[in-house]
Amino acid sequence: MQRVSRAWVDVEGERRGSIGRGLVVLVGVGVDDQLDDASYLAEKIVNLRVFPDEEGKFNHSVRDIQGELLVVSQFTLFGDCRKGRRPSFTQAAPPEVAFPLYEEFLKLLAKSGLRIVTGKFQSMMEVGIVNDGPVTILLDSRKKF
Repeated sequence: MQRVSRAWVDVEGERRGSIGRGLVVLVGVGVDDQLDDASYLAEKIVNLRVFPDEEGKFNHSVRDIQGELLVVSQFTLFGDCRKGRRPSFTQAAPPEVAFPLYEEFLKLLAKSGLRIVTGKFQSMMEVGIVNDGPVTILLDSRKKF
């Protein structure tokens, strides 16, 4: 996820949506991911304190500042580049598994009451990000403990 001052997503040359201050969440669904992974990540994303207070310390969450979320599915996050010269995506869940879990993840995020803009699953997209900071945080549900 990236803290942004603004961001947008275009699908097939059309503006799908844009946000102001908030977070861009790039979501990869892995072959072993389950609903509890989605639940953990949704809760973590809306409550993680990555926005500064008056002293510049990370003391506010996207929920605290009533920010917005731009959520984009991105299977390429599972690209394994350890062998050869082309990434392997064998650890990314196939679309028929990933899409329902991605939709459940969006429903869980929606419970926060924050405004959410999404890309289009399994589509070529152009994502514009004005990274604020820059602040980029990697969240992995397999590394929660």
